[in-house]
Order: sequence, then C-alpha cells, then structure tokens
Amino acid sequence: MKWKKFRLEILADAEEIVAATLAECGVEGVEIVDRIPLTEEEKRQMFVDIAPETGENDGTAFLYFYLDPDDDTDAVLGRVRESLEELRAFCDIGSGAIDISETEDLDWINNWKQYFHQFTIDDIRIVPSWEEAEASDGEELLLHIDPGTAFGTGMHETTQLCVRALRGRVKSGCEVLDVGTGSGILAIIACKLGAAHAMATDLDPCAVSAVEENCGRNGIPDGQIELILGNLIDDAGVQSRVGGGQYDIVLSNILADVLIPLAPAAAVALRPGAVWITSGILEGKEGGVIEAAQAGGLALVEKTQQGEWLCLVFAAPE
Repeated sequence: MKWKKFRLEILADAEEIVAATLAECGVEGVEIVDRIPLTEEEKRQMFVDIAPETGENDGTAFLYFYLDPDDDTDAVLGRVRESLEELRAFCDIGSGAIDISETEDLDWINNWKQYFHQFTIDDIRIVPSWEEAEASDGEELLLHIDPGTAFGTGMHETTQLCVRALRGRVKSGCEVLDVGTGSGILAIIACKLGAAHAMATDLDPCAVSAVEENCGRNGIPDGQIELILGNLIDDAGVQSRVGGGQYDIVLSNILADVLIPLAPAAAVALRPGAVWITSGILEGKEGGVIEAAQAGGLALVEKTQQGEWLCLVFAAPE
C-alpha cells in the first residue's frame, strides 16, 4: 500500500511548536530533519553509535508526516494550514510550504524507536520496552513507557515541567485528573508516587491501547487509572463522569489555546486548596491562560520554564 507523504518546510527554531500543532491537527507523529548540531546529551539519547553529519546549518528544517490513503487528507491538510496561519501571529515559522508525494508501505510508525533511549528526569528513569534498565543506586523511580502513536515519552520539555511540578505535590491517597493523557505517563507517575486513583481523558483513540499497555508495564492495577475518550471542555457526558470538586491535582499538558477554554472545567474539578498544573504553554502565550484561570477563581502560585516552554500552577481557594 502507498502512503501519502508530506514535507513541511519551516524554520528550525519553530520545530517543537509546529510539531505540537500538527499533533493537535490529528497528525500521528512527525520526522524532523534539520542541520542543527546535536549536543552530547542528545547524541547519548538519540543515537546508538555515531551521529550523522548534519551539514551547514541554514536555519531551515523539514517536518515529514504520513497519512493513510483512506484518511480524509484534504480535511487534515486544511486543519494543518489553518493552524499554521494562526501560529504565525505568535512566532515566525518560515515558509510553511507543503510538498506532497507517495511512499511505499513501511513500518514508519516504529522507525522512531531507534532514536528513543532511556533517560532520567531528576530521580525518575524512563525506559522503553526494548531496552534493559541501566544500573542505578536503587533510589530511582523506574518507569517503562512506550508512547506508540500516543503523545508522551517524557522527553519533551512540557512533560518534564509537569513531572517536576507533580513530584512535590502528590500525597498518598490523593485523587488526580489527567486531561489529555496521551501515553498515560503523568497519570502513571502520579500513581507510582502514591495517588490512589487517576481519572484520565483524551481525544485520541490511540491513547486507549497506549494507556492500557503502559499501565501493564508498570504494574498499575486495573481500575487505578480510568480513561475516558472525549472532550472535557464541552462534552456533558465526559463532564458527568469526571465529576466536580473531588481532585487534589488536575494535570493538563496541552497547548495554551486548549488550556484557555479548559480552565472553567478544571476549576470545577478541583477540591478547595487543590492545584491545576498546566504546561504546553509557549513563552509569550501565558497571559491568556492566567486570565482564564483567574476568571475561574484560581490563583497563580508557581511559574517555571524550560527552553521556550512554561509550566503554570494554579491553586483553588481554600
């Protein structure tokens, strides 16, 4: 079978935000090609042996993605082009030109595995299923995570910001809500740290198998993490199942444009004094998120940054 192959030309500086935008449009994974020299840490994480020559860095990058011929490619491309134009209002993404071609059937979804190796977020070691955990001093929290086609390996700055904000706030027996759970990594970490139960929501059907498999890999008992497919923002059925006023922590590692309309639902979900941990916020776009949270009665209590990404933590009144 032949797949539709798309090549999107952008500025290298915009790789992460454009890749995140494509994910919001329903694109299941991208391949990024640029000439930015790799750091030693990136070489350790991404390549088994010697990194390839990148050539002279001209500031441009290409994002490749693939669509099944049975997909409504016109609809997906329409969403991509519309979202890229909206993104231009906040940052320079480059030309945005999209070339379309065909490629033979291949296991492109699994090709990324050669670049994803175990790594740590402070005292948490994240290991894919195809690797053995490296020796440690025994004090690390060990997680086995395979994202598959769902978002979330833990390598992205936004996820790491969430993990660090979560790390010091999980109490034994607490209740957690993870909105946009993806691979389930944040909900799983919360449970491993002592949460009694995590409710998780996502729009992507790929999250169902990813969460189930990752829970199994990490010894999470059946029912400790519940996944609901649907939109907490405007789906009354999802809102009813999630409930209100019962969560000690709400997690949302999503783009700012989604966090803004999500704020009222997040505020409803929190117990008095509980916190909403938000990430996926590009520097310069935090104002709208703060306004939306404050309009819901929440107060900003922490702001952290990694690269160009922000994590904001809001607290409900006591």
